[in-house]
Amino acid sequence: MIPRVWAPEAGRVDLVLDGEAHAMRREPGGWWTGDRDLPHGTDYAFGLDGGPGRPDPRSAWQPAGVHGPSRVFDAARFDWSDAGWAGLDVRGRVLYELHVGTFTDEGTFAAAADHLEELVELGVDVVELMPVAPFDGDRGWGYDGVGLYAVHEAYGGPAGLQAFVDAAHALGLGVCLDVVHNHLGPAGAYVGEFGPYWTDAHHTPWGAAINLDQPGAHEVRRWIVDSALRWLRDFHLDALRLDAVHALVDESDRHVLAQLSDEVAALAAELGRPLGLVAETDLNDVVSVTPTDQGGWGMTAQWADDVHHAVHALVTGERHGYYVDFGTPAVLRHALTRVFVHDGGFSTFRDADWGRPVPEGTDGHRFVVSVQNHDQVGNRALGDRPSERLPEGTLACEAALLLLSPFTPMLFMGEEWGTRGRFPFFTSFTDPDLAQAVREGRRAEFGGHGWADLYGGDPDVPDPQDEATARAARLRRQELDDPAHARLRDWYRELVALRRSVPDLATGDLSATGLDWDGPDDADGPWRGVLVLRRGAARVVLNLDTQERSVPVDGLAALAVGASWAPATVDVAEGTVTLAGTAALVLVPSA
Repeated sequence: MIPRVWAPEAGRVDLVLDGEAHAMRREPGGWWTGDRDLPHGTDYAFGLDGGPGRPDPRSAWQPAGVHGPSRVFDAARFDWSDAGWAGLDVRGRVLYELHVGTFTDEGTFAAAADHLEELVELGVDVVELMPVAPFDGDRGWGYDGVGLYAVHEAYGGPAGLQAFVDAAHALGLGVCLDVVHNHLGPAGAYVGEFGPYWTDAHHTPWGAAINLDQPGAHEVRRWIVDSALRWLRDFHLDALRLDAVHALVDESDRHVLAQLSDEVAALAAELGRPLGLVAETDLNDVVSVTPTDQGGWGMTAQWADDVHHAVHALVTGERHGYYVDFGTPAVLRHALTRVFVHDGGFSTFRDADWGRPVPEGTDGHRFVVSVQNHDQVGNRALGDRPSERLPEGTLACEAALLLLSPFTPMLFMGEEWGTRGRFPFFTSFTDPDLAQAVREGRRAEFGGHGWADLYGGDPDVPDPQDEATARAARLRRQELDDPAHARLRDWYRELVALRRSVPDLATGDLSATGLDWDGPDDADGPWRGVLVLRRGAARVVLNLDTQERSVPVDGLAALAVGASWAPATVDVAEGTVTLAGTAALVLVPSA
């Protein structure tokens, strides 16, 4: 590797090797180039104007952590076995989000790969990895990463990620990587010393914005886009999930996401396989998935949190914080048929009109939805899951709403067996002052969100810096020895199989989706009644009451039982279905 670095404001740049500084040559455009070819495994750093050696902003390997030197990584050394992998389009697939550090006790790519066959058996199509960029310390969620091109060493480094992807492809699984371009973590982010990577012209929840439209933005944009292309090309990834793209403030003529989409499309054509981009956005606006030639950002899909909120508020009765406008069957129907609940109307939580309607004919598979994910679990005061409070029958109903919806469903690790293990927020910053600031900030964050009513008093927010907090987030695989947990996992498997085999349950046609209910229009707590989800000719009947309930279902004569969570009676003559308390029944077109 010939060392190169962009440092437009530096008067001198040195390549630091074994503590010795070697002057680099200034090139046009603010670039500096070294005069030697560094082989794989060489440690190096860059010194700016006589200052200390800093990691390469495009470092591929940080074995000594974010404060240490970079190490040359030759991605071409890996012996791939996936030449026959044709790739897959993530739209409409079953996604599975996992955190490498807590998915297994070992917390490595190699250990995670040992459990991939279990996901295949479940029916998962795509594994979505939470961020693996290097961050300060050895424990963390990954959203405090500071290197767009490297892989956290504790997980197995860049070679470990390549081996994981290769193992996944061998089993027919795609891999999506969560990447963070909207900010960098508070420790180890030295890129700002090299050039104008940030700008005070815009601000985000993390402070100054990444510079996408001010002087020097061209190279910052290339820094982002090139990193994405590298993951897809050199690591054979199938898709990228882009964190909080609403915080990518870009007022230039061409949004950086549109640029990224077009370049990824060109790479997909070159490689001959689909490549996906999935945006997390809070805007409730389909500009993210609108093609670039129509003025959009060209994303393959986007997250749709309103669907989660509609389901969660209905079954739990929670109305605090951003759940305030959710919780009724009518709101759930709006979410299942029109995606965004706030689609131009007033959002109480935001105290403003919010969002735009989804255009008629939009494919529902362009929206990734969940009933659990790292945010909706981990950003609760205690990191507790719905399964800690909800009965198994309600969890089964949630699963049916998710997996048989017209969207692209995503599971969160352990959800499929109703794990009662928590997923609290955790960090391991090495700076004591920063560690204390994170502790205090976490406690303050939950001060006014109504958690006391939910938890029966002010919650004892786990210390994110305590190693025990991270240990508590590890999956409890021993729960599968309990027949109740194993039964729920079998239910998830059954629902996925139905989604794959019944066209009416697989379609993303929002116009072929409807929701009816027999019960109150509102409730002070968890809603009690019967929902009937219509998916083409198929029907999904969900009893969220604790008592046996009967409900009329149209077209019963042409339907057959596809799956049942609890005892159910189908009376074709009367046109009714009777379900035991808290149960689910899937009716599919007769063969």
